[in-house]
This record gives sequence, structure tokens and C-alpha cells, in this order.
Amino acid sequence: MISSTDSAAEHVIFDALGGLLSVMPSDARIAIAFSGGLDSSVLLDAAVRVAGAHRCIALHIHHGLSPNAERWLVHCEATARALGAGFDAERVDLRREMGMSIEAVAREARYRALDAMCARHGVAALWLAHHADDQAETVLLQLLRGAGVAGLAAMAPHRIDNVAAIPRVRPLLHLLRAQLERYARSRGLRWIEDESNADTRYARNALRHDVIPALTIHFPGFRDALARTAAHAATAQRLLDELAAIDLGTIARDDGRSLSREALLALDGARAMNAMRGWMRAAGIPVPSVARLTDMLRQLREARAEHALRIEHAGRCLRLYRDSVYWESDDRLSSPGAAAEKPVEHVIKEPTTLAWRGQEVWRLPQWRGSLVFVPVPPGEMPADTVAETLLESSPLTARPRMGGERMRRAPGAPARTLKNLFQESGVPAWQRDVPLVYLGDRLLFVPFLGINGAFAAPAADEERAAASGPRRRLEWRADMLIA
Repeated sequence: MISSTDSAAEHVIFDALGGLLSVMPSDARIAIAFSGGLDSSVLLDAAVRVAGAHRCIALHIHHGLSPNAERWLVHCEATARALGAGFDAERVDLRREMGMSIEAVAREARYRALDAMCARHGVAALWLAHHADDQAETVLLQLLRGAGVAGLAAMAPHRIDNVAAIPRVRPLLHLLRAQLERYARSRGLRWIEDESNADTRYARNALRHDVIPALTIHFPGFRDALARTAAHAATAQRLLDELAAIDLGTIARDDGRSLSREALLALDGARAMNAMRGWMRAAGIPVPSVARLTDMLRQLREARAEHALRIEHAGRCLRLYRDSVYWESDDRLSSPGAAAEKPVEHVIKEPTTLAWRGQEVWRLPQWRGSLVFVPVPPGEMPADTVAETLLESSPLTARPRMGGERMRRAPGAPARTLKNLFQESGVPAWQRDVPLVYLGDRLLFVPFLGINGAFAAPAADEERAAASGPRRRLEWRADMLIA
């Protein structure tokens, strides 16, 4: 028999979901992050009842951390199918980075996988089953870790940014776990119990089992109080984000891809750190601890030999060239077992030859990049292009720099050394280890500099050049950018 309290819990949940659906298109699909536990089981069941099964898809992440992970996967798929909802699952490979707990690694991998699946299925929003007890635990954890206002803001009811392209919504965040339990009992739901939830070696579990029960007795309203703390912190963080945006409008360059070191360091310490945090969040880079961020600013302030500044963080490197501070990917950190590999610049690079016959990509793994031959639409005559007939006339050869090579930046311009041209173009010294592409015995193309002006068609010869047939633009790209 369903009690009045069970019915009340059901109505509260339905009201929360109904409010969200009322501002969405009637045919919008909703993804539910579905672990198979109590919370997500309640959310999936309620979503199907309120929105309709045809609009719901359950997304399950297989972490592989538990010996029961395969059984959980089977349970989740069976539950979703029984409700008539869609289902998808993805396995994630957890590579633990230095300084990150296994919980943090699993969380990052889980959200990356969920975002990818949401994009694949074209959903309008991702619903997460966090509730008020989860929020209270998160605020307490952040307090105990000495977190700033971003950490104390805990979990937002609704989030969308450049990291999470699909809105992440927590419709149950104002509800207690006890209310979800009543709903599950009234609906006769079956869910799985993660055995790791009982392991008090994990900080969150220690709070849940040892601290929360005591707080419930002595401070029965602590959940509401902590929720207010999170709301106040979220407001403060929003103001800090606005301040960071104002500062970045002054110190950022190249559409936000780099910062002026002089302008950054002219800010006082706290404001410079806030600007750095805003810059990193906008780039999708995890924000480091206060101590780590303080050390980054110290190294930027003390750097004299700019090429020597290399601060590794989250698979990226913070670099400095002239007055520009920017992030570049660190291939040594992003590949498995990479710590034992030789740095790219120490790899012996042998000349490689290609007989071009219409290929669109020429992979050059020794330089960890590829040369892309981009077709130019008929009738267009960009200066930095080469006729296909010319590419076919002689073999192409990729050679390492030996020193002293020269090229022209434009037709009729004097030939100058690549070193001078790299400096003039602002290419940092550590990025100049690139393949030089020759057509026969003549230098044709240099990454970051473009096509040798000796091959480019002068403006007066546009009609003759256009008559020579299709043309290609040459582009140098990192392998990760090639589909």
C-alpha cells in the first residue's frame, strides 16, 4: 500500500521534472546518467513517467573498477529496456595522473564519456541524480580541503559552458535521499549497491557514515544551511568570473589563446590568480590548487630565458615566448607509457618521400604531425596555394632542418633564412623542429611560414595560374587534429 508520505515524494519529484520539461521543446530528448544505483534509478523511472519513454535515453559508464561492473552493465540495460527508454554504455580507461585521486580521475573520465554520448545521440540535456545529501557532503568536503569559493559553490542545479556543451541539470538537488527512497519503495524499484560506498577509506564515505549521522542529531537543519552556503559561494564565484572576464579583455591576446605576461603580472596577486583561473576554465583546463597556481605566477615573474619556461599541468605545458603566455599540448604526458619515451626533439628524423597523386593527408609520425592538402574551390586563387600539376611533377620530400635554409615569403621578395622568418613570425624556438617539404630539390613549404614565394603565382599571372588547373592549400596539423 502506498502511504501519504510516499505519494508526497512522488509529487515533489514529478513537479521538479515537469518544471524542467515545460521550458524545453516537446520533442527534445533527455539523457539520464544511469549508474543503476538508487538515485539514478529513481530519476530514470520518474523521467520516463513524466516525459515519456521515447524521449529518454539512459547512459551508463563502465569504469571497470569493481568486479561487479559487468553485472551492473547488464542490470542497467535491462532496466532501461523494461521501461521502454533508450540505452547506451561506454567503457572508460582510467589513467591516473600525478596528484589526482582515483575518484577525481573516474569523475573526469565519466563526464568526458557522458558528453561524447550526449553529442552522439543529439540530446537537449543531461540529467544527473545528485540530491541534497550529496550537496551537503560536497560542501563539507570542500570546506575540509580548504577550497575557495568555486569549490564551496559545489554542484550547480544547471550548468552549461565550453567544457560541458550539453546542459547538465540536477533536478533532484533540493530533495533528500529519504524522499528518493520513499519513491523507490512505492514503485518497487530494484537497484544495485556499489560495494565501494561502504569503504570509509574514501573521504566522502567517511563523511556519509561517520559524520553526517552525528550532524543529523545535533544540527538537524545542516543540509539547508550548507545549501545556502553553496548558493552564496556560487554568487561570489559569478562575480569573480565577471571580474576575470574584465581583466582578460585587457590582458588576453589572439582570441584568448594567450596572455600578455607584462599585463598579467601588473595585476595584484589575487587578481592575477583569478584571471588565470578564468583563462584556464575558458580553455577547458583543470584549475590547479592555490599553491600550484602561485608557483606558476612566480615562475612567470622570474623567467629570464623565455624558452626555458615549461610548466607541465594536466597534459599541457605553460610556455612563454616574448611577452605571450600560452598553453600547448604535451605529447609526452598524453600518451600511455610516454614518460619513458624520448622527447620529440631527440628523435632521429630521416627524410621521407611521397609521390603525390591526390592524397589529402601525408602523415609524418617522426614529427608527430601531418601535411594536409586542402582542395581549393574552382575559380578561387588564394596566393598561398600550389597547382596540383606542380605537386605531381616531382616527388615530395620531408627533410629535417639542417640550418641555413632560405625561402621567399612572397613572389619577388628576397630570400631570407628560416631562422629570421621564424623570429619575424613569432614562432618559438621549440616549435621550429618541423619538416621542410621539398618539391624535387627546391624548398616548397615550411610549417608556420607557408609556401615558398618562389612557387607562388604573382598577381599579374593569376589568369595563367588559374588556367593550370585545380590547386591545393598546404596545412601543417598535429595528428590529433586529423579525423
